Amino acid sequence: MVTINQTTLTLVEGDIASQAVDAVVNAANAALAGGGGVDGAIHRAGGPAIMKACRAIGGCSTGSAVITTGGRLLARYVIHAVGPIWRGGQYGEAVLFQSAYRESLRVAVAHNLRSIAFPSLSTGAYGYPIHLAAALALRVVLEHMSGPTSLEKILFVLFDQSAFQAFQHALAPLVP
Repeated sequence: MVTINQTTLTLVEGDIASQAVDAVVNAANAALAGGGGVDGAIHRAGGPAIMKACRAIGGCSTGSAVITTGGRLLARYVIHAVGPIWRGGQYGEAVLFQSAYRESLRVAVAHNLRSIAFPSLSTGAYGYPIHLAAALALRVVLEHMSGPTSLEKILFVLFDQSAFQAFQHALAPLVP
């Protein structure tokens, strides 16, 4: 756990769809069409209201984020963030990856949210290497925490032990 200003960052291993926060971040695809992994888990747990809201929005470009209802989730909202597909790191993936996290934080603050739970974006089917993803994601979040924000609680909810350990390892050198 790390606290900067009034915001606490915590890493946990678990199911993002079961988090009691203002918003969970969904690892969405650009069509907002649902899918597997985190995306499928959130849509299954949240029910059809989330897909209905996604269809009304129509899509979201890579590196961007949009917000919908949380449906039946404990979270009131879902922030759908579209991370990049890993293509070797030579195609601007890092910029788009960081943008997906920044845009999620921007949307959360624009809605005056106090708590948010992130998954590890782009590291499942999109193939982003977890050790690179963890370091970039944590840097973006720590940078956000050092400025003005409505967020008081930021969670990274990692699906398994290996992802949790990758984030722990990446966090250690970033904080004193």
